[in-house]
Amino acid sequence: MKPVPHATSLRRAPVQRRSAERLTRILDACADLLDEVGYDALSTRAVAQRAGVPIGSVYRFFGNKRQMADALALRNLERYAVRVTERLKDARRGGDPRAGAAGSRGDWRAAMDAVLDEYLAMKRTAPGFSLVDFGNQIPVGSRAEPNHRVADRLTDLLSDYLGREPDDDLRRIFLIAVETADTLVHLAFRMAPEGDEKIIEEARELLRAYLARALD
Repeated sequence: MKPVPHATSLRRAPVQRRSAERLTRILDACADLLDEVGYDALSTRAVAQRAGVPIGSVYRFFGNKRQMADALALRNLERYAVRVTERLKDARRGGDPRAGAAGSRGDWRAAMDAVLDEYLAMKRTAPGFSLVDFGNQIPVGSRAEPNHRVADRLTDLLSDYLGREPDDDLRRIFLIAVETADTLVHLAFRMAPEGDEKIIEEARELLRAYLARALD
C-alpha cells in the first residue's frame, strides 16, 4: 500500500506504515460518506465510525471536516496524476503515434485526451469525487484556488513530455484549459448523471482549438 501524500492540511503527518494505513481508511470513509450524506451532513464522528477508528485518530490528523475534505482533494489530485502518467506510458507502449516514442517529445493531443478522459473516469467512479474532486466543489483551506493547484500539477507533469519549459506561459495555457474544462464538465454532469456526451464532445473540441493555437 502506498502512503497517503502528506497534505498541508494534516495536523500530523503519518510516520509509520500503520499510521498511514489508518489515514487511508479515514479518507476512504470520508469519500464514501460524502456520496451517501453530502458535505453538510458529514461529521468527523461518522467518519471515525465508518473507518473503524477512535475519534481521537481522526483529530490526530484533522482539526475539522474541511481539513479532511482538503486532504481528500489532494489525494484525488495525486491519484489523478498517476492515472494520466500511466495512460501516456500505455499509449507509448501501444504505439500511439501521438504519444511519441520513449524519450521523445509527445503530442499535446494525446496528453489532452489522457487529461480529460481520466478526469471523466474519476468523476464517474471515484467515491466522493463528485463533491470534492480537487477542491473545486467545496472551498477548502486557505491555499491557492483548486484550479491553480491542478494547472500547476499538470505543468510539472507534462512539461517534459511536451518538450516545453515549465514556465509562466505554459502554466497560463494549462490554467485556461483547466478552467474551461472544469466549467464545461460540471455543466455536463449537471445535465446528466454520467455526463452529457454532447457537452463533453463540445468541450473536447473547444480545448483542441485553443491548445492548437497555443501549443502548435
